[in-house]
Order: sequence, then C-alpha cells, then structure tokens
Amino acid sequence: MKKETKLILEKAIDSLILSIEHFNRPDDRGRIEAVLILLDPSFELLLKAAILHKGDKIRKKRENQTIGFDLCVKTAISHKIVTAEQALTLQTINGLRDVAQHYIVELSEQHLYLQSQTGLTLFKDILGDIFQKDLAEELPKRVLPLSTTPPLDIATLFENELEEIKKLLLPKTRHRVEATNRLRGLAIFDGAVRGETLQPSQSNLNKLADQAKQEKEWQEMFPGAASINLTSDGTGYNISLRITKKEGPPVHLVPEGTPGATVVAIKRVNELDFYNLSHTQLAENVGLTSPKTTALVRYLKLKEDNKYFKQITIGKSKFGRYSQEAIHKIKEELPKIDIDEIWQEYRHRREKVNATHNNRIAHRRSRT
Repeated sequence: MKKETKLILEKAIDSLILSIEHFNRPDDRGRIEAVLILLDPSFELLLKAAILHKGDKIRKKRENQTIGFDLCVKTAISHKIVTAEQALTLQTINGLRDVAQHYIVELSEQHLYLQSQTGLTLFKDILGDIFQKDLAEELPKRVLPLSTTPPLDIATLFENELEEIKKLLLPKTRHRVEATNRLRGLAIFDGAVRGETLQPSQSNLNKLADQAKQEKEWQEMFPGAASINLTSDGTGYNISLRITKKEGPPVHLVPEGTPGATVVAIKRVNELDFYNLSHTQLAENVGLTSPKTTALVRYLKLKEDNKYFKQITIGKSKFGRYSQEAIHKIKEELPKIDIDEIWQEYRHRREKVNATHNNRIAHRRSRT
C-alpha cells in the first residue's frame, strides 16, 4: 500500500472511532452533531484511500483541492468500491451531516443508532473488501455503538418517530419548530433513498407536518424510506446493519456529469415533481425580485442546463419550470457576485435590444 493511501486510511479510521466515541458519550450536549460531523468525513477519507488503492486519482488536473464527497462516491461506484445500495447510506449520512453542521436537526436515539450502525457496517465492508483489513483489529475493544433501544425495522422507526412528532404538533403545545427539526432528519433519509441531495425546504417540512396531523400513513409521506429494508446479523463486534432495497423506486447508475443526476439517481416518474418551481416561486425562494432573478438566470446560464430548468409541454401549452437545484445554485453563487452590477448590465442590454426593435418598426412604418 502506498504511503499516501495508508495515511489517508489511518485518518479515516481515526474519524470513525471518534464518531463512535461521541455516540457512546453520556452527555447529550452536541452529541448528535459530533457523531455526524465525524462520521461523514471518515467515509470521504476511506473512499479517497480506496480510489488511490485502485490506481485512480483524487485530484483533478491542475487543481490543488482533492475531489469532493459527491465525486468520491461516483468514482467509488465506477470502481466497484461501493454498490448503488451502499451509496444510499453514504448519501444519507452526508445529508444529515450537512444540516447538523450548518443548521438544526433532531434525531431520535433509534435514528441516530441506525445511521451510526449502518455506517460502521459499511465502513467494515469497504475496509474488508478493498484493503483486506478486519475493522475489529483497528478498534479498541470498548469502541462500538451501543444502544439500549436499537431500531427493529424501518416501519417501526418511522411509526415511532411520527407518533412523537404528532405529540409536538398538538394544539397549544407550541412545539412546531421542534417537530419540523425532527421531520428534517426523516426527510433527508427519505430524500437520499430517492436520489435527492438538497436539504428539504421549509415549505416541504410544513407540508409533512400537516400530513402528520392529518394521520397520513408514513409510507405515503416517505415513499423512499418505504422502499428499503434493514437487514441485521451477528452479535458484538460482528454485528452488521445494512440498508437494502425492496420493491419501490428503482435505483440506477448514471454516467458522471449527466445533467440532473445525483450520485445515485432515482428514475423520475413525474417531471413536474422535479421541475416544481415557476419563475415567480424561484424568485421568492432566493429572495430577489422577478426581474433580478431573470437577469441572474441569464448570467448563470441556468436555462442551458436541464439540471436547473426544463420546458414542460402539457397539451399544446409550454411552461418554463425550475428545479430545487436552481435554488441551491443561485444561493451558492450569490455571495460571489454583484447582483446589482449584473442587473444594470442586463437592463442596459435589454434597453439596447428594445431600442433596436423600436427603430426597425419605425423604419418599416416610414417606408409604408
């Protein structure tokens, strides 16, 4: 094994052990966030070590930074380091880490255990398959995620979660914020299974909260989660917990760079579910006026990439629709640009175009 690969692998195992250590901490202060923030990079480092071990590179040509998480997963799938099903676990952990690090998420003890134990199992599988190493030999004997209330199955986990959420949503309890924070973790889990990498919007969480109050079945609220199983075996150091697909949305791999595709993409049944934003709704979500949003869409060339935009035809009518990815892209780019300068340039260009158009009309009229 090359020295760089060995050092990265050691860091990956260190991060995993620290994650488990925080899981077993008796103090709950910051515990959920610490577990996720340490568990996620353990996988990115593990995948980078595996990619190097397979003879590939973790830096693009003429770039100083190593590849990011999504590209790590795509490359790992192409090299058969992980399968499509295993990538679902990676996407879920990454999504939960993102919100834990940048906003707020509440996970029940069962949900946190599920993510930690499926993560540990996947780490063990990759380490054994790619490096022929036994994770038990790398871990201190006391290091293992321990829970007095491990989840029995996906159905029980989601049913129990929704029961607690319904209690938070009872009239006059004033716990709606806590309820939506708890729904966020479930929505990220469900979205990862369905191939979505964006964080759930507040409007989506409010919709889920309303559905919970209306006693809607969890399978209807979270169809992605309803399409998977938990399979477990072993005891002690050999305990394994894996997420496996059952009948439901089909998982299929797509080539790297395919527009609109996530790491593991789920076939879209209804394109309006994906391109679910009008121009006005897009403007509202990014906090800009409609004209400034038009200028920014043109500047970022969003209409040239069907990851962000598509012309939908219904009958004889055509509608321009944007995806949730367009919100993410605009919010990512806004801090880097001067929107007022882009707006002024757009206005100036439009005024020139309108003036030219008016002159042509006036010229035609004068000739008649």
